[in-house]
Amino acid sequence: MDQLAHVKQRDDGTWDHHPLDEHLRCVSNLAGESAAGFGSAEWGRLAGLWHDLGKYQPQFQKYIRSASGFDAHIETAPGKVKHAIAGAIHAVDSLGPYGRLLAYLIAGHHAGLPDWHPGEAKGSALSQELAAEIATLVNAIAGGALPEILAPGITLPKPLIRETRELHQWLRMLFSCLVDADFLDTEAFMDDGRTRLRGGYLDVPPLRAAYDSHMAKTFAAADTHVKRLRAEIRVACIARAADIPGLYSLTVPTGGGKTLASLGFALHHAERHGMKRIIYVIPYTSIIEQTADVFRGVFANIEPAPVIEHHSNLEAEHETARSRIAAENWDVPVVVTTNVQFFESLYAAKPSRCRKLHNIANSVVILDEAQLLPPEHLTPILDALRQLIERYNVTVVLSTATQPELQKTRRDAFDRDLLKGLGEARELAPDPERLYRELERVAVTLPASPDDRRTWEDIANELAQLDRVLCIVNRRDDAATLWSLLPRETLHLSARMCGQHRAQVIADIRRRLAAHEPVRVISTQLVEAGVDLDFPVVYRAMAGLDSIAQAAGRCNREGKLPGKGRVVVFNPPRPSPSGLLLKAEQAAQRVLAGAPGEPLTPSNYARYFDHFYGSVNSHDKEGVMDLLVRDAAKGEIQFRTAAEKFRLIPDEGQRPILVLWGDGFSLIGTLKKIGPNRDLMRKLQRHTVTLYEYQWKKLLASRDLEMHNDFIIQKSEALYHPVLGLLPEVPDYAPQSLMI
Repeated sequence: MDQLAHVKQRDDGTWDHHPLDEHLRCVSNLAGESAAGFGSAEWGRLAGLWHDLGKYQPQFQKYIRSASGFDAHIETAPGKVKHAIAGAIHAVDSLGPYGRLLAYLIAGHHAGLPDWHPGEAKGSALSQELAAEIATLVNAIAGGALPEILAPGITLPKPLIRETRELHQWLRMLFSCLVDADFLDTEAFMDDGRTRLRGGYLDVPPLRAAYDSHMAKTFAAADTHVKRLRAEIRVACIARAADIPGLYSLTVPTGGGKTLASLGFALHHAERHGMKRIIYVIPYTSIIEQTADVFRGVFANIEPAPVIEHHSNLEAEHETARSRIAAENWDVPVVVTTNVQFFESLYAAKPSRCRKLHNIANSVVILDEAQLLPPEHLTPILDALRQLIERYNVTVVLSTATQPELQKTRRDAFDRDLLKGLGEARELAPDPERLYRELERVAVTLPASPDDRRTWEDIANELAQLDRVLCIVNRRDDAATLWSLLPRETLHLSARMCGQHRAQVIADIRRRLAAHEPVRVISTQLVEAGVDLDFPVVYRAMAGLDSIAQAAGRCNREGKLPGKGRVVVFNPPRPSPSGLLLKAEQAAQRVLAGAPGEPLTPSNYARYFDHFYGSVNSHDKEGVMDLLVRDAAKGEIQFRTAAEKFRLIPDEGQRPILVLWGDGFSLIGTLKKIGPNRDLMRKLQRHTVTLYEYQWKKLLASRDLEMHNDFIIQKSEALYHPVLGLLPEVPDYAPQSLMI
């Protein structure tokens, strides 16, 4: 009987089997095809051919038959049999140093890319496994591994890297090819309907045609100065699409139409250079939802829908079975995702996170709001981008109103590299300095000096005199305090509110603005990037220069006021919290103190980011690059430990709290009654608020929160304020009716 890779039960109760040699050859072909996209087909083919070599072991064949019921008469108690390491050992025995590189992929295709040495991460080290599990290969050969699989005659070319520091990324790309091929072939055998939902998408050229048609119909009447400038920017971007792949910047003031202009460039550029997809990378999930909606509007008449969102807060109504499957490996023309999903995947070790990486090759990647990339992780971030551009035919666009000049290498006083930049970038926008002047819609007032601090009462008195005003502060506590000093009809936005609550308030703000009704809003910086609001007056607590510019982008956004909008920057009673926020505030103060005239000119941003990045203690604070490159010349890489350390947003004991707001009451009731399922948890994600460990532990102790299985759930209804959201403590300014 054939050795088996997988089994499944037919509808009639009989069992079907997936021959092991067939599985190995199919995975080899699929992995080779994917790896050919970056010149490494032979490596992909060999990894696929040997990845399940250990399944030839008689122990594994007994296990799979008894565990499945395929051979029910076998009395051996089912138990897992190690199989991934056998092919890794065979690779090392057959190919020496090159085999060691393949060993990472093969050994990790289920458990994830391993560390070479024992490290901080869980799991056995590859060096130990190779030495300890030789019997798995011996047993596989004895079990009938075919000679043409053990020695297929494939000659491996030199790895497609320029220096050993690039080895980890190349191996991770190959790993992506292997695990995606393994998933796809296994899925095709199991035939649970998933395979039929894959693919079938239009290529880039018809999407480009749909974009051009949509833009011609929707924006035919450029009847304001701002709209005419947006059209000019789109035309300029598309005109550069024929240029060679590489690094580009798109420097356009807030409100200049970067989103659609960059999509136009990406589609035309991808068509011209045979690229497969556009990946739009965004810092916040709130912007993702808005951006994806814009793109869905562009391609509204195309089926299957060519746009997927891939992020944690995806609403159930935006997810289909097809889009959920496409999110597994990004085999779709347009992907809208987060910085966290994109960059953490590029340094991941788990198969599920790495599976999509090979589909980043031959793509256009647009980094929206590029200035928001976390400075303490810029070294690994820029290193990954540099390799994508130089080795994997990726075009990267740095899109922002406040360019951080990531192409620039920053050095210390001894001419040592502090932060290696990406190299020369080609600007897509037509004369950013002129665009700034022509899109200048606000007058900015600055505090007299850093010591000129104002009380919240003083700020509240000014805001109370204004009918339509947005005030942005740096802390959630500050937002709550200022709101408490203003008339009750004042609106509030902060991360203390669950996502559904914030969305409802933002929709109400937009409605009131469109109707020219009075609307006064106190918010944290969550409204600064991608939330299209248009106030005549904006107040902003002193912050980084990029944050001040983003706040100004919420003022007179459409240029419809008879004069300029008014932006008032003030020093709050206390400076920003220590850390990056304080460093950004101090860098802005230094630049603004030495730059008379208009504060938000593009030339000031370059000076600001030099000061800001120069003040950061480390651009690789977890030492991720050292783990990956220090011993790469010897083929020794700490994949798993590096993946655990590379977190753009440290959790610091934070936990999501399921809150009783809106539909949260019924959704939490359903969770308690029937337990979690995918659709329910997707909906509940819109009803969560994150608290720090000391906060949620205190509220658990006071029984304001409760544990239900592994979920923390709001118990006291008084804990969620109808305006302010979840209150870590009941504050002095809470209405008496909310006091416990």
